[in-house]
Amino acid sequence: MLVQIHEVTNPEEASALAGLGVDHIGVLIGEGEFPREQSVEVAKRIFSTIPPSCRGSALSLSANLNAIERVIASLAPSILHLGASTDLLLPEHVLQLKRKYERLFVLRSIPVMDEGSISIARSYDGIADMLLLDSHLPGDTQIGALGITHNWALDRKIVESVHIPVIIAGGLGPDNVVQAITAVRPAGVDSKTRTDKNDGSHTKDLQKVREFVSVAKLFGSSGGHING
Repeated sequence: MLVQIHEVTNPEEASALAGLGVDHIGVLIGEGEFPREQSVEVAKRIFSTIPPSCRGSALSLSANLNAIERVIASLAPSILHLGASTDLLLPEHVLQLKRKYERLFVLRSIPVMDEGSISIARSYDGIADMLLLDSHLPGDTQIGALGITHNWALDRKIVESVHIPVIIAGGLGPDNVVQAITAVRPAGVDSKTRTDKNDGSHTKDLQKVREFVSVAKLFGSSGGHING
């Protein structure tokens, strides 16, 4: 079971998450359009501390292809995570990036709201390399970071409808990740809000991360059964 954690803010945090067994270490990167974005320079320092056993994920919430390309050119990230609304950043835009950057690995966020989300996910099948299913409010220019769960039955339908791996997100923490895995059977799970500290700093609570990783990986590796 892959475990992805957002949003890492400094190199020390990244090193700590790697030591806890996190597979994808996510950094929100941008030029100030969205809150909490890290600069390319800070992202470089963070990614430089990530060992080969993990992958750095550069999260862009922008729908501006030029801004996205600057992230690609500056960082050459192991994973490019595209989190802009699917109304603004379309499959043809992702395909354009994939054709220009042949080795680019794209993780595309998909908004889970209703049955229409299944069609949206399918439109990226064969274009993106992996999908991330997340909560979304109509009208938001970004997908996710709401700290709320959504309809896991829809997630399960999406997992069964596409041919690429799927990570689920949206209000996941140590206390509900097992239920989410049971309901969806994804390739991986993601946590941001519910593994943050409760002090408003948006830095990670390492104990919460440790519990999240432990439970997700134990449950995933046991085929969906935890004894005891």
